[in-house]
Parts: sequence; structure tokens; C-alpha cells
Amino acid sequence: MILDCAVIGGGPAGLNASLVLGRARKKTVLFDDNKPRNAVTSEAHGFITRDGINPQELKRIAQEELANYPDVKIERQRVFRVSKEHELFRIETENGELFKAKKLILATGFKEVLPDIDRLEEFYGSSLFSCPFCDGWELRDQPLAVIAEIPGAFHMAKVASNWTDDLVFCTNGKQILSEDEKKILEMNGIGVNEKKIQTLIGENGALEGIEFEDGEILSRTGGFVASQWVQPSAIGSLLGCKLNERGGIEADRFQRTNVTGVFACGDTLMGGPSQLIIAAAEGSMAGIGVNGELLEERFLTVS
Repeated sequence: MILDCAVIGGGPAGLNASLVLGRARKKTVLFDDNKPRNAVTSEAHGFITRDGINPQELKRIAQEELANYPDVKIERQRVFRVSKEHELFRIETENGELFKAKKLILATGFKEVLPDIDRLEEFYGSSLFSCPFCDGWELRDQPLAVIAEIPGAFHMAKVASNWTDDLVFCTNGKQILSEDEKKILEMNGIGVNEKKIQTLIGENGALEGIEFEDGEILSRTGGFVASQWVQPSAIGSLLGCKLNERGGIEADRFQRTNVTGVFACGDTLMGGPSQLIIAAAEGSMAGIGVNGELLEERFLTVS
């Protein structure tokens, strides 16, 4: 059987794309290897009617809803190769199965590369987070830190100041701030510490402080970490999808890439805030875009 669409990635973007396609009666397979980027996260925020839900519970509900649509099937396995042959996409899985589809939606998200700091992973997802909009409310009015080694994280410090008046920007020994940026932060009551971090202090996921190489200890109870984003899959680039300056796949408002028949949505675009509700909305647009192309091909008029 030739599928109308194959969706790679079972996060909010892929799930919502599959929902739209299922409701449009398009034969769809959603591939999900269940290795989400937010596996350490216990609560998801900013998603209307689902604020505070566990991401895995959100996923369970979504998959349960997809089961109502007979044209959608979930394959719980990893796709390791995709090629295009005679206008069809050939999808090969790690289990050796082969699928063919007219359209392809890439919703593979991104992979976070955290700074190399002792004990960081113990606190990440409990008291240190990646998104101020997602977790700032829970950390409000506490002494917080922004830990960042990458240029551009200056903006994260400004955003984080929405939730606390006691904020320190820690660069872990990296010179990533200009003198003007330092002055702007300090003028707004945000401290800057450019010393290298020795380790993080605390127990059971609750941060208590940051110890620097010179022995100084900065008392903090939480904060935000700027990580590098990389594509977890080479499928898009191997198909010829154009990438943006951050390494994300470029797509238009209907999530179409430069490769005919290939759509991309959610965090795989790496184009803005990483929030579930934004990813889900882009998944919806991808599903609408796929359905639109399939309809145009069906009603093509030969002159």
C-alpha cells in the first residue's frame, strides 16, 4: 500500500499533523521511536487546557485520540533512511520494514547539547531549565542564574528577568558578552560572572548553589541553561532540504521545504521558542499543507 503521508517524529508537531491528516481521511503512518528531547521534564506549560501536564501523559492522550481515525497508524520504531524514487518516498526502518509515501513530514525535533559542567544533568529538568517561558513562573521571585556559553544568550538573561529581581548571568569562563551587553545587564540589576564553573551544588535535583574554580560559591535555587541545538537526524539534509543559520530546516507558512513533497514542522525548524503549543500549531499547518498538495494533484487539469 502506498501511503498518502509518512510523519517522522511523535512529538506535538508530528501528532498534530497526523491528527489533521487522519481527519482528512489520508492514509498516514506516524513513526515514533519514543526518545523525546524533553524526557527529563515532568511538567509542560503554556499549552491551553493542558497547563502543567506531564509530556508523556500529553502524548498518551494524543495517541489515544489518533486511534479514533482508522487511516492513521503509529509505528513505534526508528526511521534510519529515506530516499525518493519515482515521486515516492521510500522509508526504511531500523527493523528492516519498508514503507512508501507520496508526502513526507519531518517532525524530528532537535537535540540539546548542554554545557560541560559537573553535575548539570542532575539538576536539568528539576531546577534548571531551557525555556524561561515554559518554567519561569515556577521559579518566580527566587535567586536565579542563567548559565550560557554560546553567543546570543544575552537575550535569555533579559527574558529571565521577567520572573526575578535576583539574577546572575554565568558564562562558565567564556567571553560571550560584549562590554555594552555587560553594561546593559548590570544597569538593569543583572549580575555577570565570567568565572569558570567548578561544579553545581544541591541534592535530589534541587539546586543550592554554583561553585566556581576559585572557590567562590554563588547561592542560587534555580535558573536556565542555554544549550546548543543540533539536528538529531540527517534525513532532511540528505534529501536536500535547505537549512537556516541555526541548522534548522527552512519551511514556508504551510511548512513546505525547498524539496518537493517534503514538509517540516516543530523544533526541527530551530527557528524560535521551543514550546509544545507552537510545535503543535506548526504540525497542524503541515497537515493542512500536505492535504492541499494531495488535493491539487488529484484535481490537476490537463490542458
